[in-house]
Amino acid sequence: MRNKLGLGGSCYWCTEAIFSSIIGVETVEQGWLNSFDDYSSFSEGILLEYDPDTITLRDLIEIHLLTHSSTSNHSRRDKYRSAVYCQNIEQQKEVMNVISTLQGDFEQPIITLTLLINEFNLSPEHYQDYFYTAPERPFCQNIIVPKLVKLMKKFKNKVNSEKVNKAIK
Repeated sequence: MRNKLGLGGSCYWCTEAIFSSIIGVETVEQGWLNSFDDYSSFSEGILLEYDPDTITLRDLIEIHLLTHSSTSNHSRRDKYRSAVYCQNIEQQKEVMNVISTLQGDFEQPIITLTLLINEFNLSPEHYQDYFYTAPERPFCQNIIVPKLVKLMKKFKNKVNSEKVNKAIK
């Protein structure tokens, strides 16, 4: 059984590359997500499907919090909202509990929002799978590769290292 989850926090090219590298994440699409009320404006992010028998929701949230500025309320948060977009209220409660548990691993308060997903608009096709279709691009080499190297060190047993190593050679 697959579950869906939306994530936002940094540029969707980076977030997509990170979660496309995780074992148990079946699909990743990048685009623009929104929620309701105060969060109805769209923000960059990804929508992923994962196999909970292979990767836990807790692992996904921990990876997300540690691979973007989840404690920094910088001036670009309107475009790069730090958020987890949930399918339903039950998933939202579970994510809130995970974030609360993980707070002890951070010196600063986690600002990542836990929202219900309202809409997802796919970014243009030529941006999909941005890193893995052309990892030699300067942005990929300078910005994404260091994040993937850090990811492989911290979450070695959760990363498809063969896929990543082939791309970052």
